[in-house]
Amino acid sequence: MNLYDALENIRALDYKAMKEASELHAKFVKPAGSLGELENIAIKLSGITGQVKNLISHKAIYLFGADNGIYNEGVCSSPQEFTRKLMQVYAINQNGAINILARQAGAELKLYDLGVKDLGECENICTHKFMKDGTENFLHERAMTQDTAKKVIEFGINLVKEGKSEGIQLIGTGEVGMSNTTSAAACIMAALNSRDINLIGRGAGLNDEQFSRKKNVILESLKFHEKNFIDPVNILSCVGGLDIAAITGLFIGGALYRVPVIIDGVISIAGAVLACKLNNLCRDFMFASHESLEPAYIHAAKFLNLNPPLKLSMRLGEGTGCAVFMQIISDSLAIINQMGMFQEIL
Repeated sequence: MNLYDALENIRALDYKAMKEASELHAKFVKPAGSLGELENIAIKLSGITGQVKNLISHKAIYLFGADNGIYNEGVCSSPQEFTRKLMQVYAINQNGAINILARQAGAELKLYDLGVKDLGECENICTHKFMKDGTENFLHERAMTQDTAKKVIEFGINLVKEGKSEGIQLIGTGEVGMSNTTSAAACIMAALNSRDINLIGRGAGLNDEQFSRKKNVILESLKFHEKNFIDPVNILSCVGGLDIAAITGLFIGGALYRVPVIIDGVISIAGAVLACKLNNLCRDFMFASHESLEPAYIHAAKFLNLNPPLKLSMRLGEGTGCAVFMQIISDSLAIINQMGMFQEIL
């Protein structure tokens, strides 16, 4: 679907279904509101689906692999080939953190190569190379063309459409790409019109010299591209990543096709912010999973008015926080579907 057609066709939550779900919770054998976020999750899901009671049997985590040209500026502590090697672990060995946690959550793991350097055809990975070796170095030029940014967003939107036709009812957002916390921080700072250096974190574990370099690179890049930050598509084009663009599309697709989408860490929430800048209704179809240690995450969550319930000191990415949160959603739905009422026992 065309991006701008999708944005025009997003509709608000079903507040009637939410009201009925809230009233149902008030009748259960417990003090009103005593299950806190477990109640709120089920009520929000009612607004998304239009059904008071929901069952989610088909969950999927979409993990996008993509390399980043900004890696060449020394903003990452890991070799760039780790992007390729980790994708191969997820696909072939299937013993990465996200493989394990997705299995625990009963979620399907869908892998996409959007632009991983030196990664050819690989079993269990869908190849959609929008840029063969990943993005360009955005310190000196746009990370990608505007047309590429738009196409990758539309790719994410269409994945939700396809997933819903397959019966997928809940989506998690995952990624892997060396130096993508640099792209994510730049996108968030551009979208929120901030140049606060304290929003920039250490990513996978930079030493002091590398961390200082990362801060300078981001600030210089923002200054270089500033005049072009006219909309989220341009922000992605200037300082974004292919993974962030696809995740932005997932959040828009979730709102359009009324499928709940879970935010993972700072790369994922960068996509969430950009989606909401394109259409503010997108935030109503998102769930924040855990509070990432990356400082830009906290500012982005405040902008989205989302309070991640899990504080696990996680900073891995891959969609791992989504997998953990999927189990919380299952608990929330078990309550609204199975709990007894006062009138039944009095």
